[in-house]
Amino acid sequence: MIRAICCVPASPLRAEASHRTEMVSQLIFGKCCEILEQARDNWTRIRCSYDGYEGWCTASHLAEVDDEDYEKRGNALTPDWVTSLEYNGHPMMVPMGSSLTGMRNGKAKWRKNQVHYKGGIWDPATASMDARSIKQLTYKFLNTPYLWGGRSVFGADCSGFTQMIFKFLHIPILRDAAQQATQGEPVGFLEETRTGDLAFFDNEEGRITHVGILLKSNEIIHASGKVRIDKIDNMGIVQADSFQRTHHLRIIKRLLPES
Repeated sequence: MIRAICCVPASPLRAEASHRTEMVSQLIFGKCCEILEQARDNWTRIRCSYDGYEGWCTASHLAEVDDEDYEKRGNALTPDWVTSLEYNGHPMMVPMGSSLTGMRNGKAKWRKNQVHYKGGIWDPATASMDARSIKQLTYKFLNTPYLWGGRSVFGADCSGFTQMIFKFLHIPILRDAAQQATQGEPVGFLEETRTGDLAFFDNEEGRITHVGILLKSNEIIHASGKVRIDKIDNMGIVQADSFQRTHHLRIIKRLLPES
């Protein structure tokens, strides 16, 4: 199996080998993957190591990596909204949550490619999960534009936003809202919720299509148009500015450990 790593700040993962097709997800710098099918017209079909998501990626956005670096990739992430590093001697700005794969003493070598990094490091394994810390983390994404398939502060969809927040908390969750709804323990009532619980919403057919992170029992942060904070009640979300009801509440799940 050939292993590779995303070597650009953000790369779209497409449903088919064409720029015209749906962006189903997104790789951000340092994310590892397995190559399932070699390049075809500069396209490569991959499987993401973090969540198992598959799709087509532009081949030039990937750099092959040795098995040792892939297996020992670690969890270290960039903590700031954007961070500067050097890739093969040239500057690059990468988004919050980029993976510092194979980094040792500020340096990483992905075969012939070299990364130099002098910035801060976020270690998810030691991340605080109290309400204040979770709010501070989610607030960094505020006003990030909604982008179907997006997973970064440059643009995110609802489940990409929640997945990235939980990655910072060292809790791996699946990619899509309907998949995430299968994880964790149910919470019966909004009054019983804690900061960090996930609220899921369904459409008229009963299919889960949206997810957000509860900040309080009556407040939610979610990606809808942009990452925003709105009110929530037992029926669903009410937009804070227009007072319109936009999403129907289906279920609440808790993935964070008991404090």
